[in-house]
Amino acid sequence: MSEFRTEKDSLGEVKVPANALWGAQTQRAVDNFPVSGQPMPVGFIKAVAEVKCSAAQANGALGLLAPDLRDAIVQACQRVASGEFADQFPVDRYQTGSGTSTNMNVNEVVASIARQQGVEVNPNDHVNMSQSSNDVIPTAIHVSSLMAVKEQLLPAISHLRGVIYEREAQLNDQVKTGRTHLMDAMPVTMGQELRTWREQLVAVERRLEQACDELAAVPQGGTAVGTGVNADEEFAGQFIKFLKINTGQNFRSLDHKFVGQSAIDAPVALSAQLRGTAVVLTKIANDLRWMNSGPIHGLAEISLPALQPGSSIMPGKVNPVIPESVAMVSAQVMGLDSAVAIAGQSGNFQLNVMLPMVGANLLEMTSLLANAINMLADKAVAGFTVNADNLNEGVGRNPVLVTALNPEIGYALASDIAKEAYATGRAVIDVAEERSGLSRERLEQVMDPLKLTRGGLTE
Repeated sequence: MSEFRTEKDSLGEVKVPANALWGAQTQRAVDNFPVSGQPMPVGFIKAVAEVKCSAAQANGALGLLAPDLRDAIVQACQRVASGEFADQFPVDRYQTGSGTSTNMNVNEVVASIARQQGVEVNPNDHVNMSQSSNDVIPTAIHVSSLMAVKEQLLPAISHLRGVIYEREAQLNDQVKTGRTHLMDAMPVTMGQELRTWREQLVAVERRLEQACDELAAVPQGGTAVGTGVNADEEFAGQFIKFLKINTGQNFRSLDHKFVGQSAIDAPVALSAQLRGTAVVLTKIANDLRWMNSGPIHGLAEISLPALQPGSSIMPGKVNPVIPESVAMVSAQVMGLDSAVAIAGQSGNFQLNVMLPMVGANLLEMTSLLANAINMLADKAVAGFTVNADNLNEGVGRNPVLVTALNPEIGYALASDIAKEAYATGRAVIDVAEERSGLSRERLEQVMDPLKLTRGGLTE
């Protein structure tokens, strides 16, 4: 038995692997684009299958597709969306800018699955009915990205928020030296420091939800250029009805479908929010690395869990590997966002021509962030221990505490006291007792580190 079979398309004959479910157009793409060896992500193929399924149901409801053809396509699409046949989508993500190759890959595979069940389905005439690559692929970008954010990223952020909240409550009265410009500043509590991270994540969630709301408006029904040629005028409405049922998400139809095909503003906006998420993660990761630094000649405020030996030559060294991994993920996400932004400029007249790369990048960004966030929550934030003695000693020796005396003795004298404390290495309260004219009792009251973390003036 031959290893190949011959398939035919409008350009002629093509040799296709004998056991492949794809056809001639897919094979041409495989041959034409040996670029990265990276096919489109599984989540993207699933989204295309959901689009095809909903389109078949819509065409059936409009009387355009016979029930047996509709049912065969729907069943085949559901199997593809479930992850079956994952090896049948080999087209490289750096392909034709419209994603036509991936669209036809799914069309051909769905048709082959249906034919295996005894129903003669045509990839173009039936699976692609009322559609074009030019509306299918942008819609799949919206669907796959929204689903990934809702199912992967937002739950991960919520989990990290919860872990931070628990640690925050535990450490709400643990005073430490605050830092501005990486220099000693007025005291804060570790609870306040952790709450800052949590509030940042709350804002991240809000921005991601807004980006998802924009993505929920899809251009399916615009077909070739946005006008809806070759699609019934009721197709878009029927399509949305079934897409909402099939995905469980509240999708809606773009009023002016041109905007979702010639431009990719909503995906670019999501990318920007993913980049923003990476920025927040970098801040958290760097704070953890600094607090963990040492253990002798660094800040040594906390000790992160010891997960692996830190050096092949220095025995006993343990490194902050989880924050480092998170920082690298964040850098990669920022780079992928730059590529998406450049792609967003490539909408020429009625079509953006960097669609596959955008779809792949958004899913990669989302997956990387979700995995990194879960790792950060479980392997760093949940398990770090606080070196309370180091924190308390540092706070007590911090001359910046003299700031609290400004309202009572003035900035100039407070500055002199701080300088003397720095120069002599003495506790600032001792120097202040000698030079301020205030009693020890009053100084202890005004300069109490925990009280200072609550703000305001000391009565």
